[in-house]
Amino acid sequence: MAAGREVLKLMMGVSRTRSAGAKVTDEEYAELAALAQARGLTLGEWCREVLLAQLAPSAATPPEKAILTELLGLRMIVINLVSALGSGEPLTAEKIQRVIDRADREKIATAVECLGGYAARNKF
Repeated sequence: MAAGREVLKLMMGVSRTRSAGAKVTDEEYAELAALAQARGLTLGEWCREVLLAQLAPSAATPPEKAILTELLGLRMIVINLVSALGSGEPLTAEKIQRVIDRADREKIATAVECLGGYAARNKF
């Protein structure tokens, strides 16, 4: 599949020669990979999308971005805790803290992705 993508890029005249990256822990890597996979992307494609979304100006004000980020974090927490309850999983203090910590790590990238998708859908 990757070979097909490379051929497509060459046919379209797209040549990406530079790289941007960050070091992450094994746990962070697994969480990022799962997030990308849930969106039907490879980790590299998802990272590129999130990074490039930072280049596009957003119509949202800083307070709106902060509110969206926190709402998405709360949404992640509620969904994960309700899902755990629905499957009969006991909600220990440790489990709840893990859910909160994960939401805190992912909420900014999720908000950036959300705003980037909104901007792309609303271009005229």
